[in-house]
Amino acid sequence: MTQAPTPTADTVRKLVRSLLKESADGAPGPEVRPVAEGGEHSTWWVGTRHVLRLAPDREASVRQRRELRLRDLMRPHLPVAVPAGVAHGEWAPGLTYTLDTVIPGGTAEEHDVSAVGEADLAGLLTGLREVPVRQAETLGVPRTPPRSLEALRRMAVPAAERLAADDEFDPSRLLQLTPPGAAQLAAQPGTAVLVHHDLKGEHLVVSADGRVRGVLDWTDAAVGDPAEDIAGLALAVGSGAAVRAATLAGYGARPCLRGLWLARCDTVIRLTDRLEGRDDSPLPLLRTQLRRAWETILLERVTELREDTEGTEDDEEL
Repeated sequence: MTQAPTPTADTVRKLVRSLLKESADGAPGPEVRPVAEGGEHSTWWVGTRHVLRLAPDREASVRQRRELRLRDLMRPHLPVAVPAGVAHGEWAPGLTYTLDTVIPGGTAEEHDVSAVGEADLAGLLTGLREVPVRQAETLGVPRTPPRSLEALRRMAVPAAERLAADDEFDPSRLLQLTPPGAAQLAAQPGTAVLVHHDLKGEHLVVSADGRVRGVLDWTDAAVGDPAEDIAGLALAVGSGAAVRAATLAGYGARPCLRGLWLARCDTVIRLTDRLEGRDDSPLPLLRTQLRRAWETILLERVTELREDTEGTEDDEEL
């Protein structure tokens, strides 16, 4: 198998000169510098107005091509921006690139999301539900089965005990999610929608006033469980804001609680993996995500959920 080339600043400069007219007259062209966040693509800032993403392998190239098609399908349905491409093609044989305009703003790791920003997130979740699933699948977007919350809970229990040994977490908090409660929060049939499937702080573009202006990196998008995006928002902006946004988007108690507990179990497992050397994510970020996911909110009555789902008294308790 041929080793994929490693992109360098010189590689990026040469590609940028061929793409941007302002550097076509022999001028040095805009400054290029690598973006520290994200590992799926080799990502570079190009001046202040563009960002270049280089797919590192053929699988990532397939997902990047799919993302370009998906953006056009989603854009009319979403109230927040998705990246707009200036150019795309191959930077090496079989390996794709996309040059996008920068969506102004910081990230949710840099700016707090305001109450109006929560409404922006609600619009995002609402819009994703409106994207035609069949059209998304025609573009090659995969259908992902829902995860078993009970299986995740069983993995989280020993992980929580491991964190307790390092004084990182109180494992008794996980006892709130019982096996019957996990069973009640199983994904409901027929609820699959288009999901970003990798929502986190670095993928949310947030302005200084707390508005959510855009969502980046749709390469992991799938047709699947909407609770996954609620879980992602819990990691990015906290459980309270995530549940408020999901409720405003029309989701009831069950998917909100399911997303909350997916996030909580995930954060316990990932922090344990990091401490034991199986994950290389930054420790401060994982600890922040743990704190956000485990925020106490009013919607904690797992065992009170009945068999009915949307539009019940359970939803009114939100």
